[in-house]
Amino acid sequence: MILLEPQHIAALQANTAARRAAQEKGEREPNPVPVVKFFNPVGAATWLVTELCEDGDAMFGLADLGFGCPELGYFSLTEITALRLPFGLRIERDIGFSGLVPLSLWADAARVAGSIIQAQPLIWAIAGNLPDEPENGRAID
Repeated sequence: MILLEPQHIAALQANTAARRAAQEKGEREPNPVPVVKFFNPVGAATWLVTELCEDGDAMFGLADLGFGCPELGYFSLTEITALRLPFGLRIERDIGFSGLVPLSLWADAARVAGSIIQAQPLIWAIAGNLPDEPENGRAID
């Protein structure tokens, strides 16, 4: 499976550009909705990605390796792609994923719940109570 399709790359790079532009202007940085979710099909590791750096490898988002302490930070697409799992499996992209809310809400919910996976019901509840307005970070279908 290709982890990042062209539309993902474009959205992730746009988020990176928006953050850098805000930094340069001394403005508040954006709080984007995660664009993609990667997961280990035979384990608990999960990554929510909001940015892709110019090098095409470094990504920013919420990483949860399954130890009960999800963290915001940078991680490598090359390293995630290179992981070899039991039964010939690899890290996969959740093709049905919708970020629904900004990354900061995901991070808060994952820290409270102990993992990204356990935070999903909290996120669905939060998203269900938001008005359908783009400024709230909710995806409009």
